[in-house]
Amino acid sequence: MRFELTGCFRTSANVDHAVDDITGFFRDEASKLLSKGVPQGRGALVEKIWCEGQSICFKLVSDRYLRAHDGVLRLRRPLARLLGKRHRIGIRRVEVRDYVIRFPAKRPLKRLKIPYVKDIEYMDGELVLTLNVSEAEIERRVPDRIVSLVEDKLAMDEYGGKSEHWKLLWESEKREEKKMLDPTQQLVEAKWIKHGASRGQWIYGPEITKLFRVFEEIVIDEIITPLGYSEMIFPKLVTWEVWKHSGHAKGVYPEIYYVCPPKTRDPEFWEEVIDHYKVTLEVPIDLIAEKIGKPIGGMCYAQCPPFWMFLKGETIADESLPFRVFDRSGTSHRYESGGIHGIERLDEFHRIELVWCGSVEEVLKDSEELQERYKKIFTDLLELEWRMAWVTPWFMAQEGLTGLAEEREVGTIDYEAIMPYRNEWLEFQNLSVNGDKYPKGFNVKSQSGKPLWSGCSGIGLERWASVFLAQKGLEIDEWPPAVRKRYGKRPKGIKFL
Repeated sequence: MRFELTGCFRTSANVDHAVDDITGFFRDEASKLLSKGVPQGRGALVEKIWCEGQSICFKLVSDRYLRAHDGVLRLRRPLARLLGKRHRIGIRRVEVRDYVIRFPAKRPLKRLKIPYVKDIEYMDGELVLTLNVSEAEIERRVPDRIVSLVEDKLAMDEYGGKSEHWKLLWESEKREEKKMLDPTQQLVEAKWIKHGASRGQWIYGPEITKLFRVFEEIVIDEIITPLGYSEMIFPKLVTWEVWKHSGHAKGVYPEIYYVCPPKTRDPEFWEEVIDHYKVTLEVPIDLIAEKIGKPIGGMCYAQCPPFWMFLKGETIADESLPFRVFDRSGTSHRYESGGIHGIERLDEFHRIELVWCGSVEEVLKDSEELQERYKKIFTDLLELEWRMAWVTPWFMAQEGLTGLAEEREVGTIDYEAIMPYRNEWLEFQNLSVNGDKYPKGFNVKSQSGKPLWSGCSGIGLERWASVFLAQKGLEIDEWPPAVRKRYGKRPKGIKFL
């Protein structure tokens, strides 16, 4: 990677009479300043300097060890000190005339609109970015974030999607008793579910709802109670502040349902909308759009991030660690675009979210215990044919990143079950050790000062039902004993004429 920055230090007076001192500074002091903390032969180099009236102009080239814009900031104050002491001249600002960053790349990226980037070209195995930045953007580390963004995009382009980063960890025995019907089709025909008014939304009748409650009971009996989880209620409207701290603000936009408040509650402000509907019996969507404010966030997308506002900026007493909490208080929402399918892939769905936090050792131990609990549930109680796989960590996938975590300690395990009717595997459960991502993101510390880690695991009731019914069918008498006993007699549904 190569950085090429041409710019000027704009001064308070003409510098013609200070040229000798300026030349000496760049010849002697600048090289020392630019080599500090950098491996020998690496870092930044002043390739050229010249003076123009009230400007000291330069061209800085560098590698990634000391990026050119960082080099400019290193030089500014010592140069100002020299000019002020000897010539009573100050440096008023840094002017960036041209800034080019070159990345090695195997192929061009698609055309992108990136803030502060004037142009992107692909030439001779390099991606060449021309930036339009000022001193303010340099001080705010904008070039560094542009570099990180482009590196992420190059990595995504090279490694592909999540499906390419999958490693089998464990697989159950094959089970012979399998159904060959789409579970959603079965549920619709049996009148256990009906489409809701919104896309990717279902209304669940008494029969399937009772099965959801059986799954919850199993989770409480096998996980919540023995492992000591306490119930909490997490917000379901998530603001930008939460997603900035959690990292979701890097890539969540195509998949969230946005929340916009009204500009005012004044009935007179809304009278035109109300009258329009009364006359036409049509809701005036375009008119409403003019009367609502900008999005303040969105509906719950990933269940645990808003919980961390409870801990934000706090120091947790050692006696409270490790803690284990869960939430089952409401729906989650994702705009799945063309990917919705029955109750397997939805825009609105129901989950139990487990969150645990403690020392590195405690979080890893809890993860292992939870893995064993899931293995018992899926194998002995639900009697599924299933497998575990090490995949792209969920938090990387949701931030638009790819690849496996470098360490097996931090990352995500996907639980997948065979869907016999289409002979494909469906992810129906996950478990993640997130490392220090959330404690650091929300500035949470421990009383002892030891690093805090956390983990989370989302239990999707629709996904559990999908894989269970795909393999076992709707005949309650054919369900495994552990489920059949808890379910009992089928509740009376609603009949239609």
